[in-house]
Amino acid sequence: MTVLETPVAIVGLGKIAVDQHLPSIATSPAFHLGAVVSRHASMEGIPSYKTLGEMLANEPDVPAVALCVPPQVRFDLAYEALCAGRHVLLEKPPGASLSEVEALCDLAEANGCVLFATWHSRFAKGVAKAKEWLAARDIGKVKITWREDVRHWHPGQQWIWQPGGLGVFDPGINALSILTEILPSPVHMTAAELEFPENRDTPIAARLSMRGAGNLIVEADFDWRQTGPQTWNIEVETDHGVLRLTGGGAHLEVDGRNMTDAEALQSEYDGIYSRFAELLRESRSEVDNSPLRHVADAFMLGKRRVAAPFND
Repeated sequence: MTVLETPVAIVGLGKIAVDQHLPSIATSPAFHLGAVVSRHASMEGIPSYKTLGEMLANEPDVPAVALCVPPQVRFDLAYEALCAGRHVLLEKPPGASLSEVEALCDLAEANGCVLFATWHSRFAKGVAKAKEWLAARDIGKVKITWREDVRHWHPGQQWIWQPGGLGVFDPGINALSILTEILPSPVHMTAAELEFPENRDTPIAARLSMRGAGNLIVEADFDWRQTGPQTWNIEVETDHGVLRLTGGGAHLEVDGRNMTDAEALQSEYDGIYSRFAELLRESRSEVDNSPLRHVADAFMLGKRRVAAPFND
């Protein structure tokens, strides 16, 4: 089987699978949809199963699975797939904890499988150019503003408010994935303030402070209560001007000069599946835990503030 013929199974037919994964698989030159696994949904003309175990038993020629389920249940499914010798693509965040992701890395290596922990925002059109431009610059300050409306993006999804669901860090980790991709050197968390609605187990807002080499300072403002226009911006002050990524990384400006082309809004998930095909060709896993590590550090260092109750 060549990579151009690779069938992939989607596990979990929720919003992210329907809106992002399925369209990108449909247009991918490297994959086609081989099966779906969902307790509550199916697809006409595609082998559909209620459990991953049923799919693994009945579809021996489907070598790869994409896990599009909440992070709290992802580990057991990934473990099952890797034990069956299947390659695994993990939606972001790759797990509910750092240790379980590390365990999956060890299992994938032991079983000769590819494990790909995806960070879709890294495939936004402006990110690679931002990384290249910043490589030779002296960076002073980074300001991240990541504010959106949870009711719009996660309507009725209770798992995000439960332990392991990350709360506002579900979108905020996208900003951290871009940050850790574009900076030439690492940063570490120094302080955090987390706002928890009094009726929820995960935060609805967060303010983070980080430090890096020299005088590098990073300040981040995450909030899930913004209505109207959504804000996904990263601003980087350097010795050669100010770089701004907007639209979640889709658009790049340097001192007001546009650096991205008209195709800036092309699907990030097209990039994910292109990278997955490359990893399969090379029999190589790719798992970067740095964005999740920053979230874990925020929970460890964060001051907890109680906010008003939140109800969908």
